[in-house]
Amino acid sequence: MTDHNNPSGNDSNNVNSIPAERTPERVRHELKRRLLQVARVDMLTPHLKRVTLTGDDLHDFVSAGFDDHVKVFFPEPGADRPVLSEGGPGTPPAPGEPRPTMRDYTPRRFDTQARELAIDFVIHEAGPATEWAAQAQPGQYLAVGGPRGSFVIPDGFDWYWLIGDESALPAIARRLEELPAGVQVVVTIEGRDAQARMAFDTRADVQEHWCYASEHGANALLDAVRATRLPQGQGYVWAAGESAVMRAVRQHLAEDRAIHKSRIRASSYWKRGATGVHETLDD
Repeated sequence: MTDHNNPSGNDSNNVNSIPAERTPERVRHELKRRLLQVARVDMLTPHLKRVTLTGDDLHDFVSAGFDDHVKVFFPEPGADRPVLSEGGPGTPPAPGEPRPTMRDYTPRRFDTQARELAIDFVIHEAGPATEWAAQAQPGQYLAVGGPRGSFVIPDGFDWYWLIGDESALPAIARRLEELPAGVQVVVTIEGRDAQARMAFDTRADVQEHWCYASEHGANALLDAVRATRLPQGQGYVWAAGESAVMRAVRQHLAEDRAIHKSRIRASSYWKRGATGVHETLDD
């Protein structure tokens, strides 16, 4: 009989420790700022725009985790490039120097040999990042800083569950591309409407569950998570999106699903009514 609070139908999620070979690893990187130019702009969906950046500063760019984030520095109104330290792209700003507008974004794809870095921008309500991305054209300048470090989740789990709204799509898509063939993955995603849906390039064995705020309201993602059934065995859950929703999702995973917190990584990528929020949620 399937437990109502454990739709996976098993109790293996109650294990309180992760074997050494399945322990996530934190990796630190040298912190640098890089001044880059837009090489290409592509609309992936009506709500998601990819900006591919290029520049020699990318020769040593490193991103070891699919949910890494870089600081993206935007030009101020009327300027053609962000304000950077006089010491150059690799030097942090000195105390008292003006700081450009910045936001956190996932390095979606990167090629150090080609000197290219792709960043996917969700086009939503007005804000400096959306305003810049909406008009982005080849030849324009941005700067990126980081990533400062990576949280590397190993491939040895029986299954993975990726949960998120549109802000998490770049990280989810990158994770699906990087997982090896045959890995079981469950994906639960909320888009604002059906136009947010996109196809993923992956070798993994993926079960997709999409829901839409336009049809199911503010609780669309949480309701979809509650209804999602999981494979047998031990898995790892990754979730990212709006702060209050992610806290509710994390609570459901830990309390109703009895998934140990060591196998949950939940992050707030944005917060309703606030700007520039990006944090990992824990106890």
